[in-house]
Amino acid sequence: MAIFSVYVVNKAGGLIYQLDHYAPRADTEKTFSFPLDLVLRPHDERIVVAFGQRDGIRVGHAVLAINGAEVNGRFTADGKDVLEFLGNPANYPVSIRFGRHRLSSNEKLMLASMFHSLFAIGSQLSPEVGSSGIEMLETDTFKLHCFQTLTGIKFMVLADPRQTGIDALLRKIYEIYSDFALKNPFYSLEMPIRCELFDQNLKLALEVAEKAGPFGPGS
Repeated sequence: MAIFSVYVVNKAGGLIYQLDHYAPRADTEKTFSFPLDLVLRPHDERIVVAFGQRDGIRVGHAVLAINGAEVNGRFTADGKDVLEFLGNPANYPVSIRFGRHRLSSNEKLMLASMFHSLFAIGSQLSPEVGSSGIEMLETDTFKLHCFQTLTGIKFMVLADPRQTGIDALLRKIYEIYSDFALKNPFYSLEMPIRCELFDQNLKLALEVAEKAGPFGPGS
């Protein structure tokens, strides 16, 4: 079981804190001869597999590295177009690492804002007055848990579907936020959280939750 990431969103929908705690490794690296037996296409400023799943390489996986050098979107480490490079027989054999695209900072900001909007829509669609909004979204690979405070701050945790104790963890994160962000004289409300003690105590709380330990008084 694992906790993948934590997001803190202010009442205006802005992402003020994000931590990637654990990311399952699903990268696959293979050496190919010419011609490449996968169909690659540009998508959202990166090169992805459009057809030809094989050996752990899935449709939608992005090209992450070529010959051990990290790829920057649609370009190789030395600035060459990835599709042009892979279309040249002189560059083979070539080693390519595929995997899930890592979200950029801008993409995380955008997704946090989108969830904020979905949360508001969920509250408005409720047949009962005073709905708490979206508290959990479930997929086959993770669950998104959300806790909104009375002041509108949202704490979100993405975790393995089998992970227990998330409700207690969310409230523990709120407690850590109150103790190490709000009481920090250098912190301004609604602004990004940059506090070493907040980071340290949050990571400790995640480790405790993953081990299914209780959050007792003073923990």
